[in-house]
Amino acid sequence: MTTAAAGSPRTYQVRTYGCQMNVHDSERISGLLEQAGYVRAAEADEQPDVVVFNTCAVRENADNRLYGNLGHLRPVKDKHPGMQIAVGGCLAQKDRGDIVRKAPWVDVVFGTHNIGSLPVLLERARHNTAAEVEILESLDVFPSTLPTRRESTYAGWVSISVGCNNTCTFCIVPSLRGKEKDRRPGDILSEVRALVDEGVLEVTLLGQNVNSYGVEFGDRYAFGKLLRACGDIEGLERVRFTSPHPKDFTDDVIAAMAETPNVCHSLHMPLQSGSDDVLRAMRRSYRSEKYLGIIEKVRAAMPDAAITTDIIVGFPGETDADFEKTLDVVREARFSSAFTFQYSKRPGTPAATMDGQLPKQVVQERYERLIATVEEITWAENRKLVGETVEVLVAVGEGRKDERTGRLSGRARDGRLVHFDAGSLAGQIRPGDIVHTTVTYAAPHHLNADGEPLSHRRTRAGDAAEAGRSPRTPGVLLGLPTIGAPAAVPAPTGGCAAL
Repeated sequence: MTTAAAGSPRTYQVRTYGCQMNVHDSERISGLLEQAGYVRAAEADEQPDVVVFNTCAVRENADNRLYGNLGHLRPVKDKHPGMQIAVGGCLAQKDRGDIVRKAPWVDVVFGTHNIGSLPVLLERARHNTAAEVEILESLDVFPSTLPTRRESTYAGWVSISVGCNNTCTFCIVPSLRGKEKDRRPGDILSEVRALVDEGVLEVTLLGQNVNSYGVEFGDRYAFGKLLRACGDIEGLERVRFTSPHPKDFTDDVIAAMAETPNVCHSLHMPLQSGSDDVLRAMRRSYRSEKYLGIIEKVRAAMPDAAITTDIIVGFPGETDADFEKTLDVVREARFSSAFTFQYSKRPGTPAATMDGQLPKQVVQERYERLIATVEEITWAENRKLVGETVEVLVAVGEGRKDERTGRLSGRARDGRLVHFDAGSLAGQIRPGDIVHTTVTYAAPHHLNADGEPLSHRRTRAGDAAEAGRSPRTPGVLLGLPTIGAPAAVPAPTGGCAAL
């Protein structure tokens, strides 16, 4: 493929790294580009007219990965004049003009605060045949007011806040996404209703710290009220949220989870470490006793609750005794799953310059012990569900071996991954449909259900998946012009775009 012929719309591709925030931001990037007249490129297309990298600065070697991928694109761009490359997200916010200096064939660099500017920046770079770098220090428009192309017919992200007021020493997010900004409850609920009207069954409320939602308008119980309000939305079958911070976790949220039928009994609550000394060094303003106390209250209110977590191994100064305390908390908490990370330096964070940086081999050995302990517990917890009936929301892409095994996959209400046999319903079950089935086997990270499904309910989400429709929420482009379908441009004769 060459770049778009005269009169035909230009194609785009978004490549996403990082957390759920970035995934949802990429949905907005897609929505913006499509509103501006671009068309999504086919997955197999190796030469789209525009490639957007939505980057992460938290993951290890994030910059090496970005510049490696940019390097692979350079010869492609050289052969396809008019192709554009844009870099956004957290790494763009952090590195700014360094990206164009290191990779001068990049056309646009934009940050976490001005996603809505992307179509204008692309057009300006095309017109000027020069790179456009625009990084704002604070949010210009709340991202959820932007048009969004949703990736799933059955599940949707809904941001309730952006930014973070915490100062964890290992995390660079607050400096890249800014202080917490909360949406008004009415705006959030309107977006949820709009998604449900499109057939979406499950919504995940998203924030860097959902428990502190309401801090901007002075209501510390706002998040629990929001959960209860979601319970009044007809057609909304599942509500999840991520991520809460233990320091802000209040009893009213537990009550709202237990008493609101469509709020799932699943809780992802980062632990990070089981050592109070390490938590203090991390500036995590809770201690292990408080953390375990929250879990105890959650399980008292919802005995079936599945609790997952994040854990960092090898934080600077962590001793063998500190690490053993983490293992002790893991054993007591009985997590259904854990995202585990080896600490690595993140430039710009206080932890990167702390004394007591641990040798790689020490961190690796502890990490392997943690994995073994976690998997022993998650396997035991999953085995308790053998013989139980689970409700599965059928998903796309959850089961990497489904094609080989003939199974379908989806998530139970508690968030566990379930691979199931469609039996006599093979060919009838669509992504977004609801199936009840019986668990026949448990592994550390998933459940299998190899008998005939007990029931199958066709849903509007399944209808949309079958028809190839994706939900779209229009948003409001405050202060930003629409562009229309961009016309092709002749091959540039100079400037960055010609490199």
